[in-house]
Amino acid sequence: MRMAITMGDASGVGPEILLRRFAAGELGEDVVAYGDAAILQAGTRLLGLQISLNAIDDPGSAEPSKLNVVDLGRLKSADLTPGVLNAKAGAAARDYVERATRDALAGRVAGVVTLPMNKEATRASTPGFLGHTEFIAALCGARDYAMMLTTGDVAVSHVSAHVSLREAIRLVTPDRIVAVIRLTHATLTRFAEAPRIAVCGLNPHAGEGGIIGSEDREIIVPAIERARREGLNASGPYPADTVFHQAIRQDRFDAVVCMYHDQGHAPMKLLSFESAVNVTIGLPIVRTSVDHGTAFDIAWQGTAFTGSLKAALDYAWKLRC
Repeated sequence: MRMAITMGDASGVGPEILLRRFAAGELGEDVVAYGDAAILQAGTRLLGLQISLNAIDDPGSAEPSKLNVVDLGRLKSADLTPGVLNAKAGAAARDYVERATRDALAGRVAGVVTLPMNKEATRASTPGFLGHTEFIAALCGARDYAMMLTTGDVAVSHVSAHVSLREAIRLVTPDRIVAVIRLTHATLTRFAEAPRIAVCGLNPHAGEGGIIGSEDREIIVPAIERARREGLNASGPYPADTVFHQAIRQDRFDAVVCMYHDQGHAPMKLLSFESAVNVTIGLPIVRTSVDHGTAFDIAWQGTAFTGSLKAALDYAWKLRC
């Protein structure tokens, strides 16, 4: 069974990265792309690549030594607009993800690796669209799920992701924190016994015993205690400004549970921007992604780094084992 790779927004770097890795012989045989063959064909000409494309309707029809593409037929070659916000490309990118997710749920592909979408472009046709994570979770009917970023050093899970900071604070509840600790534990126990999970505080210095806010003492501490009673190796709350040093430099933790998006994303992207992998945990399918955006400023110029796709693909297969 092959792993699905959605090509992402046609105006961004996703399809380019897909084509360049395949042309370099670095994609592997056990993958199938989901997207528009017309865009990928136009892209090979734009990049000056020699690629044999195989447009198919069913991932089971893939052929060896070709870039197999489940062709949704949403875009034509004239719709390739490098670096330009394109509502048609945004809608098509959503459709690639939906088809690949449904095929993964049906057992036709091993899982889904996503290349970047542009939220603004997609929201032109789907106003409520927040991102891959929420969209795929809804398609899967998942209630308890979370975003995890992972590198070779540490995994970082998020209590909330694509919401305002005001809403993120409201979502810091004992039930949600415990749920994310459980999801993190369940994912990492595939590779390690009793993973060490650090839980971040919400306030500066984890509240300093209530001096800087009461949420850490009144909400997060009880959640950690509850997780520990369940046998999970969780501890904290730790100040966010030191816990990553403790996890990575001192090797004290295997994972960090963060309270909101930037608390986890900022340090991870500083440490491993080109190799971090975005994983949606709590789904009935495997879903990973590159940890970068559409990069319209450099799209289709042949300069975007491609190693992030390898990292996301490798981790997807690791989760399947």
